[in-house]
Amino acid sequence: MTGRYRNAGLFLTLAVLFGLSFIGIKTGLDALPPLFFAGLRFDIAAPLLLVFAALRYDAWYPTDPRDFLAIAVGGIALIAANNGLLFLGQQSITPATASVMYALNPILAPVFAIGILGDRLDARDAVGVLIGLVGVVVIVQPTPETLTAGSTVAKLYVLGAAAGIAVGSVLLRRIEPPLPSLPMAAWSMALGAVILHASSLAAGEAVVTSGTRGVVFAVLLVAIPSTAFAYPIYYHLLGAIGPVRTNLVGYVVPIVAALVGLVVLQQPINLATVVGFFVVLAGVSLLEREIVAEELARLR
Repeated sequence: MTGRYRNAGLFLTLAVLFGLSFIGIKTGLDALPPLFFAGLRFDIAAPLLLVFAALRYDAWYPTDPRDFLAIAVGGIALIAANNGLLFLGQQSITPATASVMYALNPILAPVFAIGILGDRLDARDAVGVLIGLVGVVVIVQPTPETLTAGSTVAKLYVLGAAAGIAVGSVLLRRIEPPLPSLPMAAWSMALGAVILHASSLAAGEAVVTSGTRGVVFAVLLVAIPSTAFAYPIYYHLLGAIGPVRTNLVGYVVPIVAALVGLVVLQQPINLATVVGFFVVLAGVSLLEREIVAEELARLR
């Protein structure tokens, strides 16, 4: 596959893997404390990736100062802050509200990119990002009641999670560590897990050592496909296509979640979901208009 098609395939794969996590997170939060659950996903994923990295790469551990700096940024912002705040927020607000607030991430990323990387979005790029957000709103259909329900603190948690992943992804692009993306993700997960468990203990959360079969399945679903497989892809795309375009995955995840709900939970897809899909597609197509034009010309 050419780089263009490979990155497009990885982008869609990432959306599917992140979309699958909705089922596991929803089930797990019914039985597990949020910070403990967030740390547990990386307790499982980080060792698996570190073993694989040691077998796959000659240079699988950090040596350059930029590696250590990138691991610190990834562990604190992308892993600990993003997951910890998101899990805390989802305890007391509806998934619809959380989805819309978290979908501000693709809007925040260009803002940070302008300040940190000196990037510039032209008017059409900005319109494409906004159209994508409109598509998410159409799919989720938040009502005034759902947007005002729940605590203000919980909503700020989710907004903080969106800001964490946005600024973390931009900083990683600025640092450009020489360590490959997969071991970089693994070491960031290990650091993030330590921070999350320390935060869990500081918050007085209980340490859960057993659970039902459903809880175990939820943890494994979140930890392996949605973390051990997903985060290395995310780190790779940050270097390949940049943080602004990589974070557009936040617009595609609600579509995947709707399809997962149809297949797994037999939840019907309504007209709003279909319309929202095409609105998101229009926004992404506007951002990637040069590639779309080339492919249409090739097909003709």
